Amino acid sequence: MSLRHAVLGLLAESPASGYDLMKLFNASLSNVWPATQSQVYGELTKLTTAGLVEVAAHGPRGRKEYAITEDGLAELRHWLTEVEPSGPQRHDGLLRVFFLGIVTPLEAQTFLLHQAERAARARAAYEHIEETAHWDEEMISVYGRIALEYGLRMSATHEEWARWAADEVTSAKARKASELAKAQHEEGRQHEGE
Repeated sequence: MSLRHAVLGLLAESPASGYDLMKLFNASLSNVWPATQSQVYGELTKLTTAGLVEVAAHGPRGRKEYAITEDGLAELRHWLTEVEPSGPQRHDGLLRVFFLGIVTPLEAQTFLLHQAERAARARAAYEHIEETAHWDEEMISVYGRIALEYGLRMSATHEEWARWAADEVTSAKARKASELAKAQHEEGRQHEGE
């Protein structure tokens, strides 16, 4: 997802100023695609230059209200229906799991239990949003609730997996794999010394 399409998506529901867009980002999209004020205002300038949004109204103190154009709506539809989502291609935490045999079983277990706690905190935050958000009939609420369900389910799955993995790294099979890796490392160091 790009910031460009996030801004277009918010403007597809209704015109908004840069300030209004930041409020919408913080209330709805920040868990999925965080953005700073300077990024949003910079993107509005780019979208205006590209003809995908236009200034629909001017207000006091230089306030501008932006609206999506027909070209902007066409770009958003194209992105929604024809561009394959990239998804997460890198996951630093999961990469570390591949190499946990290098540390002690207790260190590996501690790492994984920490991941479980992070997932539990994320789920609690999502549950708080679910309980306190004003869910109405507008597009961002209806589909935002669907996106929130993804966060709820994924955080629950992540926590469950991390607790399972914390038990696995203390198994006899995991210990044997760690010992084998350490023995191979020591053997390599001895050959270097010859």
